[in-house]
Amino acid sequence: MNFLLRVWRQKNRQSRGKLVDYEVHDISPNTSFLEMLDILNENLLRRGEEPIAFDSDCREGICGTCSLAINGEAHGPDHPGAVCELYMRKFRDGATITVEPFRLGAFPIVKDLVIDRSALDRVVQAGGFISARAGSAPEANAIPIPKHDADLAMEAAACIGCGACAAACPNGSAMLLNIVQVMDAEGFGNCTNTYECEAVCPAEISASFIAKLNREYARARFRRSMGQ
Repeated sequence: MNFLLRVWRQKNRQSRGKLVDYEVHDISPNTSFLEMLDILNENLLRRGEEPIAFDSDCREGICGTCSLAINGEAHGPDHPGAVCELYMRKFRDGATITVEPFRLGAFPIVKDLVIDRSALDRVVQAGGFISARAGSAPEANAIPIPKHDADLAMEAAACIGCGACAAACPNGSAMLLNIVQVMDAEGFGNCTNTYECEAVCPAEISASFIAKLNREYARARFRRSMGQ
């Protein structure tokens, strides 16, 4: 398969960026999107040109670092899934594909397709997330938590922290992940129930968790206004 890629190139945060056209040829339909970018970078290096900077780590849809907008859509057209799980067979042969970083003020560009997502990290940290060695699995009957509640908690905890929800949201809201005051301080917006976050989430996290947060936040503000 052959493709025309329009890739965002930007030297650093202070420089002006632009879309640059690149052609890639003889790409297998079973090649992942990031592998295709690897092939393009190898070709650029052979020509003595600077490779395209982009983030990746696990390439298994777990780490959330491969945060790209493909043709204006967070993580591309194959939902649910991260960019590293997107394969070139999802595009027609000869297609023009636009590749950009997530467009969000809270995610400033570092270089090319690399963004600084540390604001999202601070939001998560404000929630008191910890890592702790918990030992082996406890006896199920000894856990005083109904299975339904435990399963629901696991669904909410499936977030990989990629930021696609905030990138896709018209308000730039990070409410799927946030502690509200920190979210506001970092420049994220508020939820207005457009459900774009749910549509692009690689982990298929339901927007119902955001609705629950909105309700609890509204109750807390009311109690505070009443002096409780």
